[in-house]
Amino acid sequence: MAVLAELTMAVHFAVLAYIVLGAFLAWRWPRSIFVHLPFALWGLGIATLGFGCPLTLLEDALRDRETGPGFIERYLDGVLYPDGYLALTRVLAAALVVTGYTGTVLRWHRGRQHVG
Repeated sequence: MAVLAELTMAVHFAVLAYIVLGAFLAWRWPRSIFVHLPFALWGLGIATLGFGCPLTLLEDALRDRETGPGFIERYLDGVLYPDGYLALTRVLAAALVVTGYTGTVLRWHRGRQHVG
């Protein structure tokens, strides 16, 4: 079970990176935005509405521990950035997502202007 828990944690890191940076992939591959959108909404729901994350629940179950702090609080807060900066990092992550979507819309708009 420990190997599956570690794999789940690694997938969780990849999903988190995709949530924050995935919209930028649509600058190159525009249709990928439709794959990213559910992930972005999922991340938004977790960050703002307190939805539970299924990957956190799965990892906790595989590690046979009670559900406690979330993934970000457990692995990133105090490691990737100083304690107490969770709100700021969420704002910065949201800004990256908005920038990615804004760039995607602008690129689509420019592409449509050149077609017609």
